[in-house]
Amino acid sequence: MNNASTLITGRCTLVGAGPGDPELLTVKAVKAIQAATVLLVDDLVNDQIVQAYARPGARIVHVGKRGGCKSTPQAFIERLMITAVREGETVVRLKGGDPFIFGRGGEEVQHLREAGIECDVVNGITAGLAAVSSLGVPLTHRDHAQGVVFVTGHAKTGAGAGEDPTDWRALAATAYNARLTLVIYMGVSGAAHIERELLQGLPGDTPVAVIQHASLPHQRHIATTLDKLQSGIAEAGLASPAVIVVGDVLRGLAAAALPSSVDKFGT
Repeated sequence: MNNASTLITGRCTLVGAGPGDPELLTVKAVKAIQAATVLLVDDLVNDQIVQAYARPGARIVHVGKRGGCKSTPQAFIERLMITAVREGETVVRLKGGDPFIFGRGGEEVQHLREAGIECDVVNGITAGLAAVSSLGVPLTHRDHAQGVVFVTGHAKTGAGAGEDPTDWRALAATAYNARLTLVIYMGVSGAAHIERELLQGLPGDTPVAVIQHASLPHQRHIATTLDKLQSGIAEAGLASPAVIVVGDVLRGLAAAALPSSVDKFGT
């Protein structure tokens, strides 16, 4: 029986490159990158990673995807992956952070499977974890937070015009009642709206930290409160890529006493 899937000689792996610091790569990620004959590299992947570990002669395709900027269409990326695998290549889709946390990895795996291609996944340290760790702050704490929620501030919009795909008010109420830490990715551009909605369920003095370029030498951050989220971002001049962390685990933030490239902390 002539089954197209039996003719596929290449392979594909989704690899998490971590938050930026090359030393935060996993050993398995390094091995996958070194074995790749084709690397499809996201915009947020540190160039040092590709320079250090890509094999000589590997085809490197930069497929930038960043909110608010011109991006490579997702459908084009998926076609590249499928075509390269069918041509017998060892393909690595190199993605910032973790492939399955706001990286569209799930969509890519689905399209590969529909094309008869199975795909391996190598996890990476996600920016939300690296960001708070760099400040010496936990995401959970027996006295302050019983859990953590990762949520995007830049979700796929719904069918209705102006519809907000995230119910921030419900999320705030749940975070308050269940004592949860909120980690918001891609939320800087919508910070004013997020602040206004979260204040419907969380106190204004809820601690907040905003961390830009987590884990990199030029990382910057502010510590402030929820009612000063947008003004703090504007005053410090923070921009994407950045992570917003909301919750009582930040009370007494040790990072406020640490050197920072952002001179003024919210009060």
